[in-house]
Amino acid sequence: MAAEETHGGDGGQGPGSGPPGVRTDGIDRGGIDRDGVERIDERALAEVVSFTSDLIRIDTTNRGGGDCRERPAAEYVAQRLAEVGIEPVLLERDPGRTNVVARVPGRDGGAEALLVHGHLDVVPAEPADWTVHPFSGEVRDGVVWGRGAIDMKNMDAMVLAVVRAWARAGVRPPRDIVLAFTADEEDSGVPGAGFLADEHAVLFEGCTTGISESGGYTFHADGGLRLYPVGAGERGSAWVKLTARGTAGHGSKINPRNAVVNLSAAIARIGEYRWPVRLTPTVRAALREIAAVQGISVDVDAPGLDLDELLGKLGKAAALVAATVRNSANPTMLDAGYKVNVIPGVAVGFVDGRTVPGGAEEFRTTMDRLTGPDVEWEHYHGEVALQAPVDAPVFERMRAAIEAFDPEGHVVPFCMSGGTDAKQFSRLGIVGYGFSPVRLPAGFDYQAMFHGVDERVPVEALHFGVRVLDHFLMST
Repeated sequence: MAAEETHGGDGGQGPGSGPPGVRTDGIDRGGIDRDGVERIDERALAEVVSFTSDLIRIDTTNRGGGDCRERPAAEYVAQRLAEVGIEPVLLERDPGRTNVVARVPGRDGGAEALLVHGHLDVVPAEPADWTVHPFSGEVRDGVVWGRGAIDMKNMDAMVLAVVRAWARAGVRPPRDIVLAFTADEEDSGVPGAGFLADEHAVLFEGCTTGISESGGYTFHADGGLRLYPVGAGERGSAWVKLTARGTAGHGSKINPRNAVVNLSAAIARIGEYRWPVRLTPTVRAALREIAAVQGISVDVDAPGLDLDELLGKLGKAAALVAATVRNSANPTMLDAGYKVNVIPGVAVGFVDGRTVPGGAEEFRTTMDRLTGPDVEWEHYHGEVALQAPVDAPVFERMRAAIEAFDPEGHVVPFCMSGGTDAKQFSRLGIVGYGFSPVRLPAGFDYQAMFHGVDERVPVEALHFGVRVLDHFLMST
């Protein structure tokens, strides 16, 4: 049965002793423990597909502003965990915005714990635009279709399949694994990971490292090269609200204080601005390793580096770094006026700003200059930029896990252009990586699946992910 606590509090769960009969001597042998018991069996491979499909059918569309209800998906996840003796805790800050946390005890209770987290909400999808209904979870020709198939109910399903397989095999990971299935990642994350980090830190006691979405997937570069970018950084979020105030009046009159004109001018300046290059350690490592696997000799630390020339040499792989070499600010929304012949007194716009690690101050001073004296701006929502070490042992274990199942693949670090719940969990001192492994066929554009039409994931990609996650978590 799932323990439940709603609307705050300090509900916690200690390491516990795990399900009855669990052996404490299992170690990784590529999916087989030292007693010869296969962990990832045919049932696990079937479950990851059915779980992905089931979760897609549970519509958890997040339209922003609190318009979402993750509870049905959270209850589904909690039930799958409880069935194998893993006790989940359900937590809500807001009614219906449910999070699930559980701890899988490791063999060494004194070792540092690892956080594995995934969100339960998805962005909206318009059925008329899709080949297959976005909430059907249909499995067609070896592919699971629907919103969340990549972002990120597939990862939620893979995690469930792995820990259930461990319970059936009677094995434990080397250290505690804390599972978190969160609400509201597709908006502010406040009632989700933010709420968990701020009010339920005890549940994450001992966690120093975490893994989640947007890394470990196949990127097909030029010449048949298969790259697997693992997230070792995220740009910060700087969502901005612009407000222009003027003099309301009749549309037929000359008006030198037209709020729409002033806002439009500021929006144009922001949209046309080219931010200067700022190479962070993660991006430098990405450029260095992507170039190396393609046989390109480059010194990314050299003065006067021509970044555009280097990106051109990287070919398709340039897409992994091009969006993260500088800050950015993209105007996204406008709101002004209520009638064609009335000049409004106020015009409002919104900008999706992103900052590289260390780029927050540059963003602020640049926005002051670009908005000008006639437009005010304020942060509508903001989160920190992140960096994680690419020379850490945990990164090498992620590399080894992928290459164990795709020996010809090349794991490279990269910085995510957007952000994840790792930002909120970083408040607990947890270093986050993007690692939700899937092996994808050529022509399958993983990045286009995020928030795109006809989101889908191959069954074989899910099977690969389950095996890789099991290998990594049992070796970490």
